[in-house]
Order: sequence, then structure tokens, then C-alpha cells
Amino acid sequence: MKNSRKINGKIIFITGGVLSSLGKGIFAASLAFMFKERGLKVNMMKFDPYLNVDPGTISPIEHGEVFVTKDGGETDLDIGHYERFINQNLSKNSSISSGKIYRNLIEKERRGKYLGKTVQIIPHVINEIIDLILNNLKNNDLLIVEIGGTVGDIESIPYFEAIRQLQFERENVINIHIGFVPFLSINKEYKSKPFQHSIKELHSLGVFPNFLIVRTENKINNQEVFNKISINCGVNKEYILELENLPNVYQIPKKLMEEKIDQKIAKILNLKLINKNIEKYDLFNNLISYQNKDKLRIAIVGKYHNLKDSYLSIIESLKIISIYKKIDLKIDLLDSKSLDLKKLNNYSGIIISGGFGTDGTDGKIKTIKYARENNIPLLGICFGMQLLILEFANNVLNLNLYHQELNPEKKQKFIIHLLEDQDLKNFGGTMRLGEYECKIFPNTIASKIYKKDLINQRHRHRYEFNNQYKNILEKNGLVFSGINPQTNLVEIVEYPKNDFFIAVQFHPEFNTKIFKLDPLFESFIEASNNYGKKWKNNQER
Repeated sequence: MKNSRKINGKIIFITGGVLSSLGKGIFAASLAFMFKERGLKVNMMKFDPYLNVDPGTISPIEHGEVFVTKDGGETDLDIGHYERFINQNLSKNSSISSGKIYRNLIEKERRGKYLGKTVQIIPHVINEIIDLILNNLKNNDLLIVEIGGTVGDIESIPYFEAIRQLQFERENVINIHIGFVPFLSINKEYKSKPFQHSIKELHSLGVFPNFLIVRTENKINNQEVFNKISINCGVNKEYILELENLPNVYQIPKKLMEEKIDQKIAKILNLKLINKNIEKYDLFNNLISYQNKDKLRIAIVGKYHNLKDSYLSIIESLKIISIYKKIDLKIDLLDSKSLDLKKLNNYSGIIISGGFGTDGTDGKIKTIKYARENNIPLLGICFGMQLLILEFANNVLNLNLYHQELNPEKKQKFIIHLLEDQDLKNFGGTMRLGEYECKIFPNTIASKIYKKDLINQRHRHRYEFNNQYKNILEKNGLVFSGINPQTNLVEIVEYPKNDFFIAVQFHPEFNTKIFKLDPLFESFIEASNNYGKKWKNNQER
């Protein structure tokens, strides 16, 4: 079956084979970055084959962080990579799961949309996929589409059928396939057979890649490997690129430009590129390899320490800002469930992350107390803000108050309670999600950081501070420096007796991009670096 709809623009599909976690998202984002900097209007999206409607109810340990878009979408973490690389905000329609597609189809069927027809994978599921793709292409020159998972996964087959149908317009649609070539240390050989089999699987689905990206841990010096791949996969060697592991993912665009992949793609798709020299990126890339750097250690305290992707946007925000600040940054994830407080002396800054549930909470509260008493720079995010308030109320003022999620039986004593419009019957997509306003009060640390009195920030939470305790906390030194002007919900709290002790209900980590730094993270890095220098000077005396 051939898709009959006209494609108004260009589409690049990114697929993967052999194994997962090859960096398809980073590669796709790097590609989009190059084309956007060359003058094209670019959009991005990702399809995930799982049956969850969105990743909002999936554990971060299983799937990594949930990235929240401005319009309130709970999306795959790769959407965060896209936004950081291409320096633009995407929508909830950039992240689509099979669960969302099937739910939409079933809802249409229940409304009688199909007029008695039998609803099937072909044409109905495929048409739904193609509609989503073409809608994301509207008003753009180029759409880059990542297909999650690997070729051969049974749940991914509909997406490859959609590619097959769209590839009839070969002047408008190409496929770039990424696969892994392992190195066998026992006989010191690179083995391309798994890669070849992934292409064979791709061909069996009717998809024929235009480019092959060979992922390796180290650079392959044997050209015979690429000759084998070219001959057995039917792709000219000119369109086979090697992408070995690099020290920093933000160096990948430079690597791809050196391989002239942008020019080769532009030739096939008849794209007109401008801005041959990307000066802004060159300056950023030069800073990555800057040698004379201050050393800085930051601790992220949370319960999802087993998978760093659980805190991916926090980590990447810190990395990007440290590049600009010429800082050699080391980030450690500390388990809040079994934390040795003495280890905190090894760090110049501490982040208390978001999270859900009771486990690991005591460790976070003890960390907040330790940082407050020892004047270690601390940034609390979302749940981290709620625990900072709870710690201050109970350890400084001895109020004996509770968090409703942690102690639901302690009614009438909740300093953190459920938002008014929340219930706990349906967890998917029911939190306070997306961008909301925050009014910042003058003469506060927050006002010095943001240098404006109104900001917009992304949220993902179900609980809030109980304003009936605001006065007593303010009288004892805690400052509520930011609120939502429509609802009066507390957004920012700070403790000015310390050099940097501030927490926010929103998620500032979703704001940092390659060419746009989040002011709060930037201030946290500066405060932590100053603390580290001061500590070092005291040790040397």
C-alpha cells in the first residue's frame, strides 16, 4: 500500500539496530542543530513503541527522567536533548507512544468515527502515524523523526511500515540507520555481522537506508570493516559514517560537520543551506576543550541514583553551564536511602532533586539540615522545595508538621498538602503540568538571580505548600520570594542567612539550552565554585 498524501517539506527518519542506547536521540539532535544553524526551520519528534500513553507513570529507574514541555506534555527524555541542542521549545506532540496512538484510535472507534469499518493496523494505525508526522512537518522545512527501540522489535513494525509508505517520495524522505559494531578483545577484531543483520531486517520491512552510522566505542582503523558493510548492506561507502564515543556529546555536531553529512543530506533532499561557518557553536565547542579550569564537585541527592538518566536534565544543565564558566565539573549521584552525611563535606554544592514516595525522604531532609547548618550551597527542586520547608519548620521551629504524601494520616497538620484539583484515582497526566507564571518579589536572592519580576517556569507536581504557615516561617527567617500570581501558590523559597540556600517548586533544569543558560543553575554553579575556592583557601592557611 502506498501513501497518497503529498509531503510538503523534508523528513529524515532515524532508526537503530543491534542494540538500544546507541545515542539515536543525541545524533538526531545534533543533525537538527546543524540544519537549524544553517538557516532551515526544523522540527523534531520521537515515536516510542511502548503501550504506556506517556512516560509519566513509568519509574525513572526504568525509563529515565520525564521531560516536561511548555504545554504540559510528559515526554521522553530525548525531547530534552532535542530542546537543548536546537535551542527551541517543543510541544507535547513531539513525543508519541504506541499507547497514545491506540488510545486515540479506540476513542475514535467508540465515537463511530469509522462508520462500521473494521479498525486494523493497516490502514488505520499507519494512517494515524503518518498524520502525526505530517502535522509536525507543517510550517517547517525539515522534520527529523526518531523511532525508539531497535529494528526487529515486534512493537515497532507499524512505524517502519509508515516509513516504507512515505519513502515513495524519495526526493523528500530519507532514512539514516544507526547500528553498533562490537570489538572482540579476545581476537582484537571489529565484527560487522550484527550490523549487517540489522540492515537485513530493515530491508525485510521494505525500508532501505540512505545513510549508515556505525557506532563504536573507539575509532576503527581497519577500512575493510566499512567495505564489508557497504557491500553487504547496499550503501555506498561515501554514505557510511563512523561515530565513535566522544569525550563530550556536544562535540558531536562538529564531528558530523567534519564528515560533511549535512552537505550530503542537503544534496539528496535538495535543501538550500546558509551560514556555512557556525561561529557561535565554534566558540562553545572551543570552550569544551579549554584546559585551565577550576575544579568543582556537585552532589545530587536522590533515590534514583542507580540510573543517571533519572536526573538527565539537571546533569546536562550543570554540564553546559560549567563549559561556559570554564569549570571542570564532577557530578556524583548520592543515594538518599543510605547517605553518609560526612561525605557531603567533599562537595561544594548540593542539589535536592524531585521525586515521589516516602523512601529516601529522611536522607534528603538530613542533607538539607546539614547544608543549612554548614552553609553549603543548596538548590532544592520540586519535592526538594517541599522538604526544605518541612525541615525548617520541624528542626528550626519545632512545629511538628507533616507532608500529606508522606504521612496521610496526620490530618490538620499538613504543611505540604494536595493541590485542590487533585485526586489519587487517576495518576496519568493529572498533575500540575507545564508552564506557569511566577511573580518574584524585590530585594530577594531570586530577584538578583532572575533580574525581572515575572518569569515562566515548567511544573510537574501534585502537592503544594500550605499558606497558613507562611507568616510563622517568614517571622523566623525563611523568605517566600516567588509566588504564582493567579493562585498564590509558593514557587520560590530562600534562606538569606546562608550564602546560597534556595528552593523552587518548578523545574528550572528544563530551561537550559546550548545557547541559553538557566539563571538559577548559573547562580548555583557560581555560588558552589566560590564556596569551593573559599574552602580550599582555608585549608591552605
